[in-house]
Amino acid sequence: MGKRHESIGIKQVVRLEWYDLALDMQLEGRPTREIRRELTGLLRDRLQSGGFGERGEATYTKAVAQLMKCWVAPDKDLVALRDRALLAARAAPRSAPSAARLALHWAMTMAAYPFWHAVAAQAGRLLNLQPLVTQAQIRKRVQELFGERSTVERSTRRVIRSFVDWGVLKDSQPSGCYGKNAPHAILEPSVAVALVEATLHTSPTGSIALRAVKDNPALFPFVLPTLNETVMSAPGIEYIRHGLDDELLRIRP
Repeated sequence: MGKRHESIGIKQVVRLEWYDLALDMQLEGRPTREIRRELTGLLRDRLQSGGFGERGEATYTKAVAQLMKCWVAPDKDLVALRDRALLAARAAPRSAPSAARLALHWAMTMAAYPFWHAVAAQAGRLLNLQPLVTQAQIRKRVQELFGERSTVERSTRRVIRSFVDWGVLKDSQPSGCYGKNAPHAILEPSVAVALVEATLHTSPTGSIALRAVKDNPALFPFVLPTLNETVMSAPGIEYIRHGLDDELLRIRP
C-alpha cells in the first residue's frame, strides 16, 4: 500500500474553501500545472485563519501539496477512487454548506493521509463516550500509535484545527476542549461508497471487517445510509463472506 500509512504528512491547516477551489478546478478539467499555479497564487497570502497576510514559501507550498495530493495528483493506487469521487462531486450540490462535498473532501483526505483518519478515529471514539474531548486526550491516543514525536504532536494539532475549520468540531470551554457538531446525513449512495472505499485505503492491508467499517469512529461527522448492495457491488470494493458471520470488505484488485 506504500509508505503513506507510516507517514504523518499533514503539515498545515488547510481550509475547506481551498479544498472546494481545488475540486472545482479539477472538475473543470484544468491541467495539473495550471491548478498548482492557481493554488500557489491564492495561498501565497492566505492565512490558516482565513485572513490575509504574508506567508513563507515553505508554509503555503505545504498547503498546496496537500490539496494536490488529495484531488489533483493522488498516489497511483488512489487515482480510481479520486475519479469516482469526481463523478460523485459532479452530481453533488455546490452551494455551501454541502454535506456531500464535505464527505468527499473527508474521504480523499483520509485516503491520501491515513494520519487524518487516525486522528479522526481517536476523536470519534472519545466523543462516543463523552460530550467534550480535549486536544491532550486525542494527542495522547495518537502518540500511542505513532510515537511521542514533536511532528506527531504538531500534526495532531493541525488536524484538530482543520476539524474545527471544517465545522465537524466546535471550540468549547475551557480552551483546548471541543464538542461535536450535528453529523451530516449522507443521502447520495455514491458519496457513501466513496467514504467506505476511502476507509479501506487507510488500512495497510486494504481490507477491513464489514462491522468495523459500519462502526468506524473516524466517520463521526456523518450518518451513512445502510451498507447494502450499493456498497457490496461498488466497482472499487470487493465483498467477501467467510462462514455465517465473518464479512470483509477489501479494495478490489
